[in-house]
Amino acid sequence: MKSCLVLALITLISITSCQSSEEDYIPTDQTILESVFGTNVDLNSTLNYQNTNIPPYIRFTETGNTIDNKKATLGRILFYDKQLSIDNSISCANCHQQENAFSDTAIASIGVNGVTVRHSMRLVNTGFQAGTNYFWNERVNSLERQVTEPIKDHLEMGFSGENAAPNFDDLLSKLSQIDYYQVLFNHVYGDELVTEERLQESLAQFVLSIQSFDSKYDDGLLLTGNPGQPFPNYNMSENRGKFLFTTVPQNGGAGCVSCHVPPEFAIKDNIHNNGIIATIADPTIFDHNNTRAPTLRDLENPAGYLNGPLMHNGSLNSLLEMVEHYNDIDMTNQQLVDPLLFQGLGPNGPIGQQLNLSITDKEALVNFLKTLTGNDMYTNVKWSNPFITP
Repeated sequence: MKSCLVLALITLISITSCQSSEEDYIPTDQTILESVFGTNVDLNSTLNYQNTNIPPYIRFTETGNTIDNKKATLGRILFYDKQLSIDNSISCANCHQQENAFSDTAIASIGVNGVTVRHSMRLVNTGFQAGTNYFWNERVNSLERQVTEPIKDHLEMGFSGENAAPNFDDLLSKLSQIDYYQVLFNHVYGDELVTEERLQESLAQFVLSIQSFDSKYDDGLLLTGNPGQPFPNYNMSENRGKFLFTTVPQNGGAGCVSCHVPPEFAIKDNIHNNGIIATIADPTIFDHNNTRAPTLRDLENPAGYLNGPLMHNGSLNSLLEMVEHYNDIDMTNQQLVDPLLFQGLGPNGPIGQQLNLSITDKEALVNFLKTLTGNDMYTNVKWSNPFITP
């Protein structure tokens, strides 16, 4: 009888001890992160975002938001987190996909309340351009402001406050209740406070880190040190295309360099529109205010497939179609067209650009544009989805 009482007492103590142990268990910061990211995020060993190999010939770099590895890591998580949308269905990466140079193969991207009104821009080399305005219509003047605008857009990610929808403050409250953000913000900023400024800073740093400077063009420029001379790693057509691209029409070229200046191949602010004016929704409705464009780097992926349709309305589906457009620009219904793209005045107004390129020269320009595609950006893990469950 006594042995039974002892055994019962031991069992009771054991159960009580287990219950106490379970109640007292507090997961460590790394355990919380591992439950969501596995081994993809390590607080003690972040991936390298700040010490990147930017070629010495690149002239423009973003200096206002210096990249920090911890903040860029937080930005990567925010970029891929679907909880930044009102119904947890859409992340930034839905419209800006790594395998497509951070763009979308669809003409219009799917949002929580419909589709986007313009095609999703490629985000490659966003920090390497003379211009400081963002979106196709240049409506914001900093990348920090740009990165949270899609979150506030009623169609895209939904925290708009419109039609009884949650507003951006609701998002901040939502994120502050998520345990892995409590860990991350405390690790990056020293406390758990989630603010719009912190979201903007970290998201912008991740986007700024996305770069592509390992193309055939970069190899040729490093070999010669002179963008004007033929590249030894190019074939005859590619070198012909490079000449046409970088030479004004008066000297036998196509004049692309007037807007898309090498080696960044990005455009300046307020350079007017390029003659593509129809909207996605209706080709008879005109949208003349698109004066920004992404860099011409990585128009195609390394496999030779276009990284999504071209122009703000996704109306062009090949590099040849793009060259054909610039070869012969129709001035009908145009406004704000770049003065470089028309040739004087005719009886009915400005005469559109007419380059009269031969088939061979058009193919040469296409072949040159293909040499602007890199490789690392498409597979580097530091720009990939860190979540275990996509």
